Amino acid sequence: MNIIILAGSNRKAATSTLLSHYIASQLKEKGVTARVFDLYEKPIPFYSPDTESSDANLLEMKEALLRADGIVLATPEYHGSMSGVLKNALDHVGFDYFDGKAVLSVSSAGGAVGVSSLQQLQTIVRNVHGINCPEWISIGGEQRAFNDNGEPADAKTKARVEKTITYFVKLVQTVRH
Repeated sequence: MNIIILAGSNRKAATSTLLSHYIASQLKEKGVTARVFDLYEKPIPFYSPDTESSDANLLEMKEALLRADGIVLATPEYHGSMSGVLKNALDHVGFDYFDGKAVLSVSSAGGAVGVSSLQQLQTIVRNVHGINCPEWISIGGEQRAFNDNGEPADAKTKARVEKTITYFVKLVQTVRH
């Protein structure tokens, strides 16, 4: 099983990206091939329907999405929405990349939780024919602390991530082609 995690922040040490790496480590412990595609480290050009881009980062992202059995979309929540960086990346792809694949939405918010961004991600997934995981992960406030090992410092957050990842893996196994 191959899972791609799109880390959709434009910030070097974003908690949504730290969470993405932790999710990848948990997936790997379950024997799943998991890769974080960090849009901060590998920026892609602005989407324009008028031009076809041959940008190396964009082509790499597209290939990773095509090969994936399941997808995790991770975003910081900015002003009640997903990041522009992740939205731009999603604008570059469509049905061919998501059709029939399980997708887990993940957010990190400065406030309590990032529900608005998660709902928006699920709307996009539905529109590109992906299968939304009924569970999602949202961290906020004190839950956004990570220890030196890259793990959430909060035990309840770790347990929530573990439970959700287990559910997501079962969903991917059920729906993958």
